[in-house]
Amino acid sequence: MKAPLLRVNNLTVVNRHDIRLVDSVSFSLAAGEMLGLVGESGSGKTVTCRALMRLLPGEGLRLHAGEAWLGQTDIMTLDDRRMTQVRGHQMGMIFQNPASHLNPVMTIGGQIAESRRAHFGAGRREARDAAVELLRQVGIPDPRKRIDHYPHEFSGGMRQRAMIAVALACEPKILIADEPTTALDVTVQVQILRLLMDLRDRLGLAIIMITHDLGVVAQTCDRIAVMYGGRLCEIGAKRPVLAQPLHPYTQGLINCQPVSAGGSGRLKTIQGQPPSAGDFPSGCRFHTRCARAGDVCAAQQPPLLASRDDPAHGAACHFPLQPLSHREGQW
Repeated sequence: MKAPLLRVNNLTVVNRHDIRLVDSVSFSLAAGEMLGLVGESGSGKTVTCRALMRLLPGEGLRLHAGEAWLGQTDIMTLDDRRMTQVRGHQMGMIFQNPASHLNPVMTIGGQIAESRRAHFGAGRREARDAAVELLRQVGIPDPRKRIDHYPHEFSGGMRQRAMIAVALACEPKILIADEPTTALDVTVQVQILRLLMDLRDRLGLAIIMITHDLGVVAQTCDRIAVMYGGRLCEIGAKRPVLAQPLHPYTQGLINCQPVSAGGSGRLKTIQGQPPSAGDFPSGCRFHTRCARAGDVCAAQQPPLLASRDDPAHGAACHFPLQPLSHREGQW
């Protein structure tokens, strides 16, 4: 694996009741790599990434512990002024619903140009020219005309492209994409995913893709991190995670995927419901839904250990589907 651009160690976020919504999550991200952060709704994916951006929603959430090293800087220790410089220029984020994150009374070009002026000190003409070029890069047709349009004048797919352009305006090294295709029809989803892969390949952009869709991950990502109940339960390169999962939850997610041919009978599901934040079970948070669970699963949270055959593939499970070693890997 390439040298990490971002290293996250034991990131922990709590609510006002000190419940760990994100519990000791660790992973790394290399330049030009796309990491898929996968799990059911409420698994902690978005809160993890908002914590990295220091944009935790609501007043009740706070960072409890952990580090996030961007190069030689732990961004969790930065004051608000220095974090503002990192946010946008080093790390950008695109959101699930662009309509709620684009300023409705400001033109698309104005929103892009504002970032260029704030972070690069660009003049008005220079910032406008940069905005036109960014709209062209993300596939907006006739960008010199569309630059003066407002968000409501764009379709859903065009708004998502515009949000990507806004996120790229400060030339970040890392882009966090939070369910970027959820509200789009299938053909537009494919276009957005191809755009993100093109940006990764052309700009060397590192991308964290938040999704619940393993099909999206299989098409786009280099590595997969699976979350459940605020904890990381499996992480590794895409092919081994999908072909030989270690954790029963990962296997359950794979089994839930519909197949295009040869399928018969009912779609398989994972029994039960994900736990709510106020009702996390003791020990492994998945044990109440797991057919392999034993007494130790309810008593102890298993450590994240490497596969016996692959030090870059690991899982947190007392009864894994494949043997684990007795050491942690490099995630």
